[in-house]
Amino acid sequence: MKIFECGNCAHPLYFENASCEKCGHLAGFSITDLDIRTFQSANYPLSSDIGNQQFKYCKNHQYEVCNWLIPFENPDEFCLACSLNRMIPDLSDYENFEKWKKLESAKHRLVYQLLRLRLFIPTEGESGSLKFDFISKQGNDQIMTGHKNGLITILLSEADSVHREYMRKQMSEQYRTLIGHFRHEVGHFFWDQLIAPYENKLADYRKIFGDERADYGAALKNHYQNGPSPNWQQNYISSYAGSHPWEDWAETWAHYLHIMDMAETAFYFGMSVSPKLKDKSLQGSMPFDPYGKNEFQEIIEAWTPVSFAINSLNRSMGLPDVYPFVLSPNVVNKIKFIHQLVVSATTS
Repeated sequence: MKIFECGNCAHPLYFENASCEKCGHLAGFSITDLDIRTFQSANYPLSSDIGNQQFKYCKNHQYEVCNWLIPFENPDEFCLACSLNRMIPDLSDYENFEKWKKLESAKHRLVYQLLRLRLFIPTEGESGSLKFDFISKQGNDQIMTGHKNGLITILLSEADSVHREYMRKQMSEQYRTLIGHFRHEVGHFFWDQLIAPYENKLADYRKIFGDERADYGAALKNHYQNGPSPNWQQNYISSYAGSHPWEDWAETWAHYLHIMDMAETAFYFGMSVSPKLKDKSLQGSMPFDPYGKNEFQEIIEAWTPVSFAINSLNRSMGLPDVYPFVLSPNVVNKIKFIHQLVVSATTS
C-alpha cells in the first residue's frame, strides 16, 4: 500500500487514520483519488484542505471501523467498502465487535487494492454484485468461510489470532491471515467475472490451470483424504491449490494480490537492497509503481530481492517469514496469466 500524509502538516498517515496524530486535523480516505483528505474541523460538510470539495464520513465511522469519505451531496450513508456488507455480527457483543473491526480493516484494504487494479466492483442492484457476510457458525457446521455466486462469507472466528493459528496448524498451512482469506475468496468471484463468461479465456485458463469441470466435491474429498500430489511444489503455490483448478486459480490470485501489495509498499518506501555478497542476484530495488506495469516479469524481478530481505529481517526477530513461499516457473506463469488478464480487462 502507498504511504499517505496529512494535507496540513505532511505527517505520515496510515491507511486507517481518521486524524493526524501531529496536528489534529481530521483525515479520511477518498476513492475519487485513492488518497487521504484532511479537514480542519468536524463541522459538516467536511471541507477539504485541498480544493473545494465537501465530504461526509461513512456511517460506520461512528464505530471507528471506517474512515472513508462520501461526497456530501451523495445520498448514500455507507462508503463503497461498507456498502458491500450484507450481514454483520451483533455489535452489542464486545467480542463480536472487536472481531468485526479486524474484518473491516482487512476488507477495506482489499477494496483499496481492487480499486488500484481498476477492477469493477459490482454492488447491490448490479448484475453479479459482490457481497459479504461476517458471521459465526452458531452451532451450524455447514457454515464455512467461502464464496458462492458473489457472496463471500468470512467466519468471525478467523479474526481470533489463536483460533486462526490453530487452524493453520490443523490444515498444515504455511500462511493464514484475514487479508489472505479475503484475497482468496474474491479470487473465486473474479473467476466468475473475468473467465467464466468468455469461451476464449476459458480455453486459455484450462491450458494453464486445468479443467474446472472436474468434480469439485470429489476433488476436495480426495485432497483431504489422501493429501497433495507428490512434487506439488513444481506446479502449485500451495498444496491446497492442487486440489482443483478453481482452488488453484483462487490461491494463485491471492498470491498475485500479495505480491502487488508488497511491491507497492516497497515502491513508496523507496526500498532497495544491496547485500554484502559476491553473488549479485539479490541486489535490487522497487523503482516503479507495480500497478502501472503491463509486464509482470518486471515486477517479480524487482520484488524478489526485497521480499528476501524482509523475510531475513523477520527471522532476525524470531518471526516467521512474511512471504514463506517459493515461486516455481509454472506458478510464475500462472501469475503472469492473471496479471495480463487484469491489464487487458481494465485497458480495453
